[in-house]
Amino acid sequence: MLTLTQALHDEIVAHARQDHPDEACGVVAGPVGSGRPERFIPMFNAARSPTFYEFDSGDLLKLYREMDDRDEEPVIIYHSHTATEAHPSRTDISYANEPGAHYVLVSTADTDDAGPFQFRSFRIVDGQVTEEEVEIVEAYA
Repeated sequence: MLTLTQALHDEIVAHARQDHPDEACGVVAGPVGSGRPERFIPMFNAARSPTFYEFDSGDLLKLYREMDDRDEEPVIIYHSHTATEAHPSRTDISYANEPGAHYVLVSTADTDDAGPFQFRSFRIVDGQVTEEEVEIVEAYA
């Protein structure tokens, strides 16, 4: 299960809406080994595409060095889908290389009449996708 604060949830959704019609992407870092998402890091979609996202390699290297210096790791890796449901595509699965991370997808398309977006979390390990429950809290205990 992914537990995150309402504030982080809202920041991820706002980023997805802001970058629409292009896909948004980013990371939420947390202390190594804690599994707790804390620091919201919106990234630039170098692909500038409504159907694909790509982290800029220089930005990604800088981010990983910064996380290392702060004893952090990527707890959430997120991106948006602009015209399809919030479910990992084959491309998303092939690029998922952080087995400990939660992969959050936000759909900015109204694909299920459930409202203006879907917010879903998945674990992706060795090409296997497992959806997990998302718990939104006001603050961590």
